Amino acid sequence: MKHIVATKKAPAAVGPYNQAIVAGDFVFCSGQIPIDPETGAMVNGGFAEQTEQVLKNVSAVLSAENLTLLNVVKATVFATDMAAFPVVNEVYARFFASEPPARSFVQVGALPKGALVEIEVIAYKG
Repeated sequence: MKHIVATKKAPAAVGPYNQAIVAGDFVFCSGQIPIDPETGAMVNGGFAEQTEQVLKNVSAVLSAENLTLLNVVKATVFATDMAAFPVVNEVYARFFASEPPARSFVQVGALPKGALVEIEVIAYKG
């Protein structure tokens, strides 16, 4: 069985996909970009500010399933500049202070809506 996760506490999908899908004990969260769900606008600032909003959005999607970042087993970070690795890591480390998940960090040419960073996660409900 699978079901769709949707919450107004995170930005709505900007295309034909859902915020997350639950399949068995796993929650597959679509990539979140730094859109403020209250205003629908991209947050101001650089990689640090955008990473913070992205992780708040990820947390909100997980919260809709009564989960937290502690449930995340895999994260993929997409950034438009590999030079931002230390800045993104600094913010990321605050959100994943204990038991950080497995992770990949990938530089990409561009992200939706001109975002600098996007993060997708897989969480385990068990």
